[in-house]
Amino acid sequence: MAHPAPARSTPPSVDDPPLDPHAVDRAYRYYRAQRHAKIEHRRAARIARLRFWAFVALLVLASLVIAVTVWGEIRQEFGL
Repeated sequence: MAHPAPARSTPPSVDDPPLDPHAVDRAYRYYRAQRHAKIEHRRAARIARLRFWAFVALLVLASLVIAVTVWGEIRQEFGL
């Protein structure tokens, strides 16, 4: 049969700070959220970079189409 635990020999000191039983869990969640935010920021930056270069490529393509069209119209109009 189990025996009861022996009584504490010394009571906790009045100067000891109170212990927060949830402090470790809160710190774990805080640093986990911080790590997740950093990963999410990197992913968002990578997607934004790809979106920027896709837009630049689209603008260059549109400029080329307009330039070729204008050049064709100039050749037809002036017989170059």
